[in-house]
Amino acid sequence: MTTDPIHSNRRIFLKSAALATASLLASIKGISGKKAPAIVLRSSWQTVNIGDIGHTPGVLSLLEKYLPDASIRLWPSSVGNGVEELLKRRFPKVAIVQTPEEIAATLKECDFLLHGSGPSLVARKDVERWYKETGKPYGIYGITFPGVYAPGPAASKVNPLDVELLNNARFAFFRDSVSLGIAKEIGIKSPTMAFCPDGAFAVDFRNDQAANAFLSKHGLEAGKFLCVIPRTRFTPYWEIPAKKTPFDAERHAINEKMKEHDNAPLREAIIAVVRQTGMKILIVPEDETQVKLGKEILLDKLPEDVKKNVVWRDRYWLTDEALSTYLLSAGLFGLEMHSPIMCIGHGIPAIVCRFDEQTSKGIMWRDIGLGDWLFDMDKPGEVAQIVPAVLEMAKAPKAAKAKALKGKRFVNQRQKETMAILKTTLIS
Repeated sequence: MTTDPIHSNRRIFLKSAALATASLLASIKGISGKKAPAIVLRSSWQTVNIGDIGHTPGVLSLLEKYLPDASIRLWPSSVGNGVEELLKRRFPKVAIVQTPEEIAATLKECDFLLHGSGPSLVARKDVERWYKETGKPYGIYGITFPGVYAPGPAASKVNPLDVELLNNARFAFFRDSVSLGIAKEIGIKSPTMAFCPDGAFAVDFRNDQAANAFLSKHGLEAGKFLCVIPRTRFTPYWEIPAKKTPFDAERHAINEKMKEHDNAPLREAIIAVVRQTGMKILIVPEDETQVKLGKEILLDKLPEDVKKNVVWRDRYWLTDEALSTYLLSAGLFGLEMHSPIMCIGHGIPAIVCRFDEQTSKGIMWRDIGLGDWLFDMDKPGEVAQIVPAVLEMAKAPKAAKAKALKGKRFVNQRQKETMAILKTTLIS
């Protein structure tokens, strides 16, 4: 696969991140004898996407592991649709603050605000409130920047408030090297700026009972099926009643124009895997709109001899059941980002197909050493490599597993280093 020129300096990027980490790690002296820090995590952007759900438990699990003495509160945007119950079961000590009174008390009582992973500086207004009302420190943990979807140079789309807030953050961590490069290009000078894996790599929600029941019902055996996720260029949120998003004619037109182009290679991969390996395929959603899309663009267009070995999940699911299912699969491929993130976070092979409408987040696959599993849907040469890559993953599971585990080790190391930086910040 051709190398994007903007990433030819990956070695320099990683060296820079390591140096930034080393300089801070050298100052760590522990927090014994000091009052346990109180951290508020600003996260949980929405619940119609298992990846957006996954950001929060991922970061919470890292805080639990690396700062076990810290008192943690979660300040969410949305924890409906059963997500609040999932969080409370997994993190019973974490207070979820939602009312104006709870938020006001949190601003007064907490020592540090951590903005969680996301597609941009999602909660800029709340970070601004924290900064201006409290004057206390804050940090940004693994965002894409600036996170715009409009055409044109990304640097020209930067929100001035983002610049101010990133400049005043104790650290600004970006989940892909393009975002880090843009921040440096426009002159952002947070004391520490480096690559940080998306928080969802660390999500450990599980629902093995539901996953096993579904797989058993549909004749799917552990290690003998692959998962696949379809997607349109823009998420059609107007199809989700709870979102109350107005219909966007321009984005809908782009979706319709590119839908076949983007998803046809996934069908071809399904056909190749079924016919050449005997493995089965499970079509799954990452967001609610992809349930219907999976049937329309993948299942219904498959040859009859292939269909009998393909299972379509006919309803949306939450992150816990999804992760338990992925852990039983032989791997995943498709047009989404966070299901692959959750897979690699647990050593399960995952192939990412991306396009510019998703911003630069997909580049993190190169940043963690999995560039061979990243394909740009707008580059014909890369599109042509999708089917062979999926087939290789299916036919050589041990090699695929080894590659996934290598990516996981890199992610785990960066998680450890970035949490050490947070710890240093709290004791400095």
